[in-house]
Amino acid sequence: MTWSTLLLLAGVGQTVLAAQDTFQSQCQNFPSKIHLRDVTVNFAQYIPAGTNLSLADAPPSCGEAYQAVSADVCRVAMAVATSNSSEITLEAWFPRDYNGRFLSTGNGGLSGCIQYYDIAYTSGMGFATVGANNGHNGTSGEPFFHHPEVIEDFAYRSVHTGVVVGKELTKLFYAQGFNKSYYLGCSTGGRQGFKSIQQFPEDFDGVVAGAPAFSFIGLLSWSARFYTITGNANSSTFLTSAQWTAVHNEILRQCDDLDGAKDGILEDPDLCHPIIETLICQPGSNHTTCLTGQQAETVRQVLSPLYDENGQLLYPRMQPGAEESDASIFYAGTDFPYSTDWFRYVVYNDTTWDPATFSVKDAAAALAQNPFNIQTWDGDLSRFRATGGKVLTYHGLEDQLISSENSKRYYGHVASTMNLAPSQLDEFYRFFTISGMSHCSGGSGAHLIGNQQDNEADTDPQDNVLTALVRWVEEGIAPETIRGTSATSPKYYRRHCRYPKRNAYVGPGPYTDETAWRCV
Repeated sequence: MTWSTLLLLAGVGQTVLAAQDTFQSQCQNFPSKIHLRDVTVNFAQYIPAGTNLSLADAPPSCGEAYQAVSADVCRVAMAVATSNSSEITLEAWFPRDYNGRFLSTGNGGLSGCIQYYDIAYTSGMGFATVGANNGHNGTSGEPFFHHPEVIEDFAYRSVHTGVVVGKELTKLFYAQGFNKSYYLGCSTGGRQGFKSIQQFPEDFDGVVAGAPAFSFIGLLSWSARFYTITGNANSSTFLTSAQWTAVHNEILRQCDDLDGAKDGILEDPDLCHPIIETLICQPGSNHTTCLTGQQAETVRQVLSPLYDENGQLLYPRMQPGAEESDASIFYAGTDFPYSTDWFRYVVYNDTTWDPATFSVKDAAAALAQNPFNIQTWDGDLSRFRATGGKVLTYHGLEDQLISSENSKRYYGHVASTMNLAPSQLDEFYRFFTISGMSHCSGGSGAHLIGNQQDNEADTDPQDNVLTALVRWVEEGIAPETIRGTSATSPKYYRRHCRYPKRNAYVGPGPYTDETAWRCV
């Protein structure tokens, strides 16, 4: 190696180090530049790529002790007052390799947990990213008790406040500011995305909203109802895990090949209306897996919608196909904690309320209350449409926590409210059904679609819902399908259809061949 080459390499190294020092210095000095109302900066921290960041201050119930960080970022933590008696904990992560885009993340369940995995994922892709704790700490709903300001933060204010503050911080940190604003969330995060679209249509240019928990009150009432259907583990109406596996296998036997392929996955649960009586015990049956008549009735009720006392639909049925996962959640013979917390700490302000007594009268009381319109069921999205905004929503068809049928119901609600056909909705609102996907992640099929860091198969827009949204917003190229990747080995791909189309196997190749399927 020549002396001149060594000098050149040394110069390049010094330039890199100088840039690195500049970024670090900018991060360390950033708090002195922040003079925003109601914002108190706790710290600014430079985090180099490859760090396994300790989250020692995170609430233990959030379950995150460490977070892998894949890019050099400046982490800014702060408290933001939302009223005289409430505040959110907000973090903003500014990447060195910034792509000129702002992004807000969401939350899950009733939780007050910053979703660091989403912040790390999106800042690692170059987005200036914010995430907040939803106005309280931990996964319990107890902070709502006699505290409407905290409920208001949870209903909408935490995300919106984080967006307002986060955009100002992004303009302070980067000279160029930001070009476009995005959102990424699933479950409660999906509801938060739609709440932003409905109430603050100018907050985002593009929204990815997965498995949305809209019709929120109906969802919590529906979730509370399962305990009253199954009873506890000693009840004659209760099914064991082995029996739920038998139910699942029978549903697949009756419905699996309705899409043309017997592959253990329901491409469209709408086609599936199983006859559960086939599992009632007969002489010589294996009584650990067959059902009594009462247990068959339990399954029928589990797979039925929830109606109010006047016969009005409160929430659609659980889609068939999620039985094995739900055996340890909704069908486990215990109450569902999110629902119990909501009725105890919000609806009745009564810590002794017994979830075993739930009835449709409780559902009616909760719906009449609907604090801060947390239902998130407005069907008129015309203001968001007028801004040129785009929403890409998806729902796993094996979702064990939020029925995928509710996303179809909302799609129909928007269509009828706005008097728009699917071809017109496609201009700004596209909904994709993801077969073989559980709640936000996991499942039996090609469920890796880039909605989360651990759910990423590729960053190509055909394989990744976030980059597909960016291309749609910035280049006008709307996604026709979302290509999912399986987590199995060998992996396979499947192009998931845009609703109201569904996937059908047409051959001639095996079901693992993505070209053997058509959206019909």
